[in-house]
Amino acid sequence: MMQTFRFAGFGALLASAILQLSGRALAQTEPTPATPKTETFGRWSTTMDEVNTGEDVRKTCAASTVFFDANGTSGTLTLAISNGDVLPPDGYPSLIIAVRNSDLPKGDNIPVVFRDVNDKIKAGFRLIADGQWMIDNKSETTLAVLRAMRRTSALDVSFADKPVATISMDGFTKAYRYLGTSCGFPTGDVAP
Repeated sequence: MMQTFRFAGFGALLASAILQLSGRALAQTEPTPATPKTETFGRWSTTMDEVNTGEDVRKTCAASTVFFDANGTSGTLTLAISNGDVLPPDGYPSLIIAVRNSDLPKGDNIPVVFRDVNDKIKAGFRLIADGQWMIDNKSETTLAVLRAMRRTSALDVSFADKPVATISMDGFTKAYRYLGTSCGFPTGDVAP
């Protein structure tokens, strides 16, 4: 009985060692995803994530800043684009506002106003997930918002005439240029 136990124990140990070794061999042949690259510019943070699909390398580039709404709830304003998307000047990064505020409107074509000291830009947004709205990406509207973001130190944002937040643009221009460099599009029409 003792010999059978030892043999079974040795067999289990051997099987475990074989599984571990084969797992290591498999892990060495699978591609390792690259670690996203991050940078900070003033109040803006950028991330560039790269994935090799086997056919090409997809880059997803994002820039975000944090803000607080009138209730003290934190939110983010994010720009996101991929080198697989239509790139500037034919298309611009998606603008996404995320904030947990149940008083904000839901649905499609929500009127959102971006206001700096000189301009008032109206855009249509739609709810994409609970607490997340994305601009209906019309190139001329998105370009106008991006240019206003570059020109001002802070941008007031309202949803359907309800003030949401004043969002700092400190570092936006450098963050936008970083997106262009990372995902391969010209930035001169927004941030020369």
